[in-house]
Amino acid sequence: MPEARAKKGAAGDGAAGKPAAREGAGGTTGTGDTTGATRPRRRQARGEARIAQLLQAAASVFCTSGYTASSTNAIAREAGVSPGTLYQFFPNKEAIAVELGDQLLHRWRDTYGAAFDQTHLELPLDQMLDAVLDPLIAFNCENPAFFVLMHGSEIPGRITEEHDTLHTTMLSRVEGILADYLPDVPAVQLHRVAEMAFMVFKAGLDLVMAHEGEEREAYIREMKAAMYRYLAPLIGDDSPHLAPHARQDHTPHTP
Repeated sequence: MPEARAKKGAAGDGAAGKPAAREGAGGTTGTGDTTGATRPRRRQARGEARIAQLLQAAASVFCTSGYTASSTNAIAREAGVSPGTLYQFFPNKEAIAVELGDQLLHRWRDTYGAAFDQTHLELPLDQMLDAVLDPLIAFNCENPAFFVLMHGSEIPGRITEEHDTLHTTMLSRVEGILADYLPDVPAVQLHRVAEMAFMVFKAGLDLVMAHEGEEREAYIREMKAAMYRYLAPLIGDDSPHLAPHARQDHTPHTP
């Protein structure tokens, strides 16, 4: 486990591995000696900081070189440590990718959980798309390593398995939201619509991540417009979920 490696590696960074009770002045074990009790905690904190440093370096290297072309030496160099220090915490590149992937997947679950909040069902379609898509897009733009680890062909199997499970869960959430907007659509068709909308998002995200600055913003607008123009005719002009200003042309309002 990374935590166990952190403790072991952090101890290697410290001066000695003596028991805490014998690290006080004069080697005594009196109850008033708090120095010995706090040193292991400080060593653990240093280990956790080192792991975070290595994961941040790995994220940068994966984004620059891709997962397959990256190496532990490059990650160590990016982190400003020796390869030996890296190996105190991670045995190989795959272990680094799995730990980084676990952390990013956990944060991604929190992000899409908030994005698919039930309160968004009360919004008109254009506002609902903003509320759902904006945090998902922002997460990917702020964490480009997530995009690399979830789409590479040589990514460790554990990451791809968890990503596939996450994909299924997200598709179910999309279907659940659309069910409220399309109450009269049969279940089989609703599943197709949800899957198509989800794939439009994934394809649009590929283009968003391939650009930066104003061009990225332009692709975000195009993605939302494509999604809106696909869903709006299905909802119908008489639906309360269609904003009044868009009932005729099915085009999202832009300020």
